[in-house]
Amino acid sequence: MLTKEKVQDFLKEIEVDDLVSNFQIMGNDVYIDMTAHSPAMHEKKKLEAAMKQAFASEFGEDINLKLKIVSPEPSEIQQSQIKGKQIAGIQNIIAIASGKGGVGKSTVAANMAVTLAKMGFKVGLLDADIYGPSVPTMFDTEGEKPISVEVNGKSMMKPVENYGVKMLSIGYFSGANQAVVWRGPMASKALNQMIRDAAWGELDFLLIDLPPGTGDIHLSIIQEVPVTGAVIVSTPQHVALADVRKGIAMFQMESINIPVLGLIENMAYFTPAELPDNKYYIFGQQGAQYLAGDLGIPVLGEIPLIQSIREAGDVGRPAALQEGSKIAEIYTETARNMVESLVERNKNLPPTEAVKITTMAGCSPKAKK
Repeated sequence: MLTKEKVQDFLKEIEVDDLVSNFQIMGNDVYIDMTAHSPAMHEKKKLEAAMKQAFASEFGEDINLKLKIVSPEPSEIQQSQIKGKQIAGIQNIIAIASGKGGVGKSTVAANMAVTLAKMGFKVGLLDADIYGPSVPTMFDTEGEKPISVEVNGKSMMKPVENYGVKMLSIGYFSGANQAVVWRGPMASKALNQMIRDAAWGELDFLLIDLPPGTGDIHLSIIQEVPVTGAVIVSTPQHVALADVRKGIAMFQMESINIPVLGLIENMAYFTPAELPDNKYYIFGQQGAQYLAGDLGIPVLGEIPLIQSIREAGDVGRPAALQEGSKIAEIYTETARNMVESLVERNKNLPPTEAVKITTMAGCSPKAKK
């Protein structure tokens, strides 16, 4: 018969007794309240899986372990972090990042933005790639200029809007053939102005298309605004995934501590238009899945290498707008997975500041396994 003493001794044996605040035994049901080592979602899941496996091995499959795992109190380092002030009216700020250039991050960001807008969300897109802005081209808004509007007695920039997405980019202020030759502080100042001096209005999501790698721009964003979560874009090959690890490590540093919502594998496979059911894994197969499993983060979607995605980006109409197409369906599923991961993040982790989803547009938290 299972006794409290046996359970107590076993908790000490597996060295988790210091994490347990309370436990009760009722027949074959064992109720345990615990505090995780870290507020990260994957840490909670790892702890839950390890506990269930350990109890099943020790006491048999008939024992029903019912766990309640809560987040730890933030450390002094976390409490002293400067994460910027909440921007009025913006509920969730999502950083779209990559470890290296050339993986199609801006294309993914543009298509995710229009997909979320199609799903009924209010969406903004900030092109934070100061030295290589691409949003004006991808949204067919080259040559447009944000106008000045007065908000509460203050002059503000009104974002350019197309396909239901509000946008700002340094590309709207510099000429098409003009190189932006700025040192880091100047680029950071321009970026902060586009964030703080813009009349974004009410937004469910502000997506920030970050430049590749890790550097001044990333740190400026993190210090200037409370980033709700990050989405990492990569291609399947080993050389890209090696840099992704560094990008994820930056967000997971204790002094930064921004939850990674998941990984999007871009150019996952090639599908020719004349053979839509064929998949050719020209950059390798399931590289992102292996990395995501290793790091304990979800894969939000696998975006194929399709000619129409490139063509759509070049003419300024993102491929996700192609109603009824396979690519629109893939982006919709990817966006839904991102929202589900975000809902889970907001439910299980302390907010950077108060964050919430205002409408779910058919999305719900993932079922717990």
